[in-house]
Amino acid sequence: MDRYTEIRSFVLITEKGSFAGAALAEGVTPVVMGRRLDGLEKRLGVRLMHRSTRGLTLTALGEQFIEPCRQLLRDFDITENSISAGRSTVRGHLVVSAPAAFGRKHVAPHAPAFRAIHTELKMSFNFTDSVVDLVREGYDMSIRIGEVTDPNYVAIPLFPNRRVVCGTPDYFERNGVPRAPEDLARHNCLAFNLQGGQQRGWTFQRDGKLFAVRVDGDLACNDGELLFDWVKQGLGIGWRSTWEIQAELKRGELVTVLDDYAVGNYPIQAVFPQQRYLPAKIRHFIDHLKAVYNTAGYWES
Repeated sequence: MDRYTEIRSFVLITEKGSFAGAALAEGVTPVVMGRRLDGLEKRLGVRLMHRSTRGLTLTALGEQFIEPCRQLLRDFDITENSISAGRSTVRGHLVVSAPAAFGRKHVAPHAPAFRAIHTELKMSFNFTDSVVDLVREGYDMSIRIGEVTDPNYVAIPLFPNRRVVCGTPDYFERNGVPRAPEDLARHNCLAFNLQGGQQRGWTFQRDGKLFAVRVDGDLACNDGELLFDWVKQGLGIGWRSTWEIQAELKRGELVTVLDDYAVGNYPIQAVFPQQRYLPAKIRHFIDHLKAVYNTAGYWES
């Protein structure tokens, strides 16, 4: 067995915390991953991990060895990418994360056309409203909506977007129209629960400064699409992205309120870890999505 495979397997086992998790990511059996770790330890003549019924933990020597191994893999990837960066062929495996509803409607549907052009590429998607750690969880890139503050990530804007408060005309006729964000305390606000985010409340701006308003309502969940369905049923009001509500606004099924307080910049962005050479598979998929999203009438259809 080559040393690169042993080291890569050691890093993967450490990050996943089990042979089973590492095996699933690698596409082999847990037994194979165990053999790779055994081979590395035998070749080095040291124990790198403690094995017990409670799981796997690094030994003191394993703790010393893991970071140089991670750096070695990063250097290897950089060296490979430096050779292939100029190639036009998109190949390999592209693993993408995105918010659940957005991914189902505006990411996955465009994969077949992209694959038809780049036939040597395999694609995998994970759609969740939780923010994932791209490096630790093995993603090449993600689509995120809103500001990205992690300095280890690069964010490429795909399309402008805002977050606005909206509801059905019938809801506002029955309950009145809020004139200031503080008025939301008297309204049934349908928001993500703690597991889905928005713990700080809904964000607005006044006199150029951002502030958050805590909201409450009789329905909450961690699924944005379900929240949006409740808003469209007139059960309460929501804080939704403009990409999501264009068709309903055009048909008059929803109206927005508190527009003067809405945060102006909440863009749809492609996000990927900082790296010296951006793989062609990421670069081309970003360009593909950007072209689709900027097609006239796309968001209203």
